[in-house]
Amino acid sequence: MQRVTISLDDALLAAIDERVGTHGYQGRSEAIRDLLRAGLLEPEKGDPDDACVATLSYVYDHGTRELSKRLNTAFHEHHDLTLSTLHVHLDHGRCMEVSVLKGKVGEVSELARHVMAERGVRHGSAQIIPLGETTDDHA
Repeated sequence: MQRVTISLDDALLAAIDERVGTHGYQGRSEAIRDLLRAGLLEPEKGDPDDACVATLSYVYDHGTRELSKRLNTAFHEHHDLTLSTLHVHLDHGRCMEVSVLKGKVGEVSELARHVMAERGVRHGSAQIIPLGETTDDHA
């Protein structure tokens, strides 16, 4: 086993400590390993070339340096996937965005992972709904 050092904000550490208590873990390391396993083992949502629709929801700190610019660039680079986006100001420092996406499972998953990994994005979730093979019935 290897030891790693990570930085966590106070609220996230408090949530981990609460989980340690409510789930009966022996310590933080055990709880974090369990959370990592659950996240890493989450299956991809279908064949990467199949069509899907998805919602990508995330909360971010709008004051994080260059974050709004990086997010905007990511969505412009994937403009063909975005159907609609809702932007909500939660308070003085945080915003929430919900984007409705449509495209190939692999491309939508990649965009979602990229957005949620940005520094300053606090919470994120993607709900990917596979549609199966791409058809052009309404052409």
